[in-house]
Amino acid sequence: MAKSTINVDHVARVEGHGDIRLVIADGAVESVQMRVVEPARLFESMVRGRSYREVSYVASRICGICSATHVVTDLKAVEDAFGVEVTERTKDLRELMVYGSYIQNHATHLFVFAAPDFIGQESVFPLAETNRELFDKALGLKALGNELSTKVGGRPVHPITAVVGGFTSEIPGDEYLRLADKLEEAIPFALQTVDLFRSFRVQPLATEGDMLAMVADDHYAIERANTARFLKAGEDFAAARYEDFLEEYLVDHSSAKFARVRSTGTPYMTGALARVNASWDKLCPQAKVAAAKAGLRPPELNPMMNNLAQAVEIVDALERCAQLCRKLAETAGEDTSEPVEFEVSAGRGVGFTEAPRGAAFHDLEFDDEGNVVHASILTPTAQNVANLEGDMLQLANLLVDEGAPEDVVKLEVEKLVRAYDPCLSCSVH
Repeated sequence: MAKSTINVDHVARVEGHGDIRLVIADGAVESVQMRVVEPARLFESMVRGRSYREVSYVASRICGICSATHVVTDLKAVEDAFGVEVTERTKDLRELMVYGSYIQNHATHLFVFAAPDFIGQESVFPLAETNRELFDKALGLKALGNELSTKVGGRPVHPITAVVGGFTSEIPGDEYLRLADKLEEAIPFALQTVDLFRSFRVQPLATEGDMLAMVADDHYAIERANTARFLKAGEDFAAARYEDFLEEYLVDHSSAKFARVRSTGTPYMTGALARVNASWDKLCPQAKVAAAKAGLRPPELNPMMNNLAQAVEIVDALERCAQLCRKLAETAGEDTSEPVEFEVSAGRGVGFTEAPRGAAFHDLEFDDEGNVVHASILTPTAQNVANLEGDMLQLANLLVDEGAPEDVVKLEVEKLVRAYDPCLSCSVH
């Protein structure tokens, strides 16, 4: 029996460490494995015994890119446990802070990690020579995300101003207006980014798994809702009941847990593509037009289109955040983001947000003094790995059936992995 193995030791241009092992026997794909080789990081153990005041600062260290999301998710879990209701202004600021991480992450992923796959380069740096304007604007977009995170959260990563019940400080109204101007000025380049990624050819896939995203009746939901939806299964559930609808399980070849829909046993995908599928009609006007022109409409099941969905979300984030900044400037003094008063008590709370890479759940239980007695953290990539592996198998079968040489199979499977925008470090918890 003729057998060959494609090994990718340490997939390049992704966050964290992971290997690919693909076995082809007698002209057919025998197996595909996405091996996450990161060691245990033990964040749930780190917060056990700590005060509710500290846990969000620890949780933010799960990821440098998604730190704002983990802070907000943790704060929502604490507030759920203690029955805290924050002000509308606090919700606006939290959304701004999370969107700052979207702009940071999506710009980095698209231009530094994904784009080289489609322009025949091993990294983004040749762009500095061949297209300096594009290179500079891409870095400028990421810098704008950093600035937004800094203005709202106090620094570009691991924010310090967001606390249980509100914020410790805010920037003046005129700074919100300056930020709004900068965000609007970046929209034309973001629209060019959509056009750029629309022009890239991708393999004709349709994931067989489900998709999971936060949903709301009246807005594009990333933070201020608590309902999740499995799009194919047609199941909506409250964040507090996440364990009734999804389950994690162990596999021998990966240090990351895998995840599946409990009712169907199928893996699922979460992230920009799932959000656009779930909330396409709630995109801001320019983002919706850009998505429609690019042919990105629900149901879009090709996981390679996650790149294009991220580009659309950059447009949406810029447009939406500019509106939020102007609203915050206009309503300064009418509403407050100062932390609201609350009482500490024993209880359990679940926080749910949409990180740039997908749905994040934090489950915290407290004693009477507000110290953590149990914690569980479910990150986006931990939920995505099983579906990614299934899509890798489908893609490899497609290419092998077409008679593609092994170097093409290897490249296309790596492109698929990068399209998922995985954070393999975050998948181990």
